[in-house]
Amino acid sequence: MKTLHTLAKLFAILAGLLLTFITLMTCWSVIGRNLLDTSLIGDFELTGLATGAAIALFMPYCQAKRGNIIVDFFTTQLSEKNQTGLDRFGALLLALLFALLAWRTTLGGLNSFETHSESQILGFPEWTVYAAMVPPFALTALIGLGQMLFGLDAGDTDSPNTGEVHA
Repeated sequence: MKTLHTLAKLFAILAGLLLTFITLMTCWSVIGRNLLDTSLIGDFELTGLATGAAIALFMPYCQAKRGNIIVDFFTTQLSEKNQTGLDRFGALLLALLFALLAWRTTLGGLNSFETHSESQILGFPEWTVYAAMVPPFALTALIGLGQMLFGLDAGDTDSPNTGEVHA
């Protein structure tokens, strides 16, 4: 699980770098358009493509840190053991969902590659974005599965309950 958490951190750093690139590119485009009478062709396309990849890259870290929304309004009266059981079941459902997303994104990327699908303005190959989304989706599924099997904080070196396995 520690390896999965480390990979999740690396993916989050990569997502942050992508968002930094988007920000700098947008600033350059706006400054160029308003002050230099020039524009960056395809900046809107690149922003959309990079944002999609960045969102996917943040998902494993979000799950590793248990940052996804948990609706516990109806379960607050349950015992800690029952709440933990429901949280583990939720982690399993999330793992199944992200495994499905990884599989379908793989198929979408293969289809995009085979049909030579490209963005309209730049002709950027769309399969590359799919390829960037599959590993984080698969990692999110693995983290969810690990949380279901070994406990919600298993492998989280930043957690005060490091290595503690909940029943």
